[in-house]
Amino acid sequence: MPQEKPRITRKQFESIGGIMMLSAWGVAIVVSSFLFLYIGYLVDEILGTTPNFMLISFFVAIGLCVWRLYQEARNRGKDL
Repeated sequence: MPQEKPRITRKQFESIGGIMMLSAWGVAIVVSSFLFLYIGYLVDEILGTTPNFMLISFFVAIGLCVWRLYQEARNRGKDL
């Protein structure tokens, strides 16, 4: 007897989609913060202002990602 493939319900699919969205946002926050941190480091090396631009760009990256995450959550909340 052939076994039937287990079917994924809509609720399970939506929960998996939510987990994937959150993990994608986590990766985006990590990558952008390290990228902005490195760019700030390069600017500090050129100008000789060691931690200033590095810290500012790091917090700008985190702030922008959190702002976009908030907008995404708000838009998804409207759909419910």
